[in-house]
Amino acid sequence: MTTDQHEKSVEVHEHGPRQWFRRHPAMRLAYRVGVGVVGGLVLVAGVLMIPYPGPGWLVVFAGLAILASEFEWAGRVLRFAKRYYDAWVEWLKRQALPVRLLVLAATGLVVMATCWALGAFSLVGGWFGVEHPWLESPIFGSRG
Repeated sequence: MTTDQHEKSVEVHEHGPRQWFRRHPAMRLAYRVGVGVVGGLVLVAGVLMIPYPGPGWLVVFAGLAILASEFEWAGRVLRFAKRYYDAWVEWLKRQALPVRLLVLAATGLVVMATCWALGAFSLVGGWFGVEHPWLESPIFGSRG
C-alpha cells in the first residue's frame, strides 16, 4: 500500500461511524459496552461449541475479533489463541494414527458426557419408549 492509499484509507476511517462514537463520550461508552456484550456472547458460545463437530474454534476467534475491535487485551488474546491453536493442529498432524484416534475418542467422550448431563439421551430415549434411570440427566433429573 502506498502512502497516498494509506492516507486515503485513514481519511475514510476518520469519517466513519466509529469516529462519530469517539467524539461523543456517552455514545463511545455505549458502543464499547455493546461491543463487549456481543463479543462476549459470541466468545462464550464458541467455547461451548469447541468439543462438538462444527465451527467452535471459528466462533471463538470471531468473538475475540469482535472484542479486539475495541479492546487491546482481546487482540493479544486472539493472537495468543491463534498461535497455540495452530501449534496444536501441527502437533496433531505429526502424531501417529493411534494418538489421533485417542484424541478423537476423548473428544467423543466429552460430547457424550455433555449430552448425557444435559438430558439429550433421556429425551431421545423417550421418543422411542426407552425409559432407563441411567439415561436421566444428573443436572435436570427425571422428566416425570
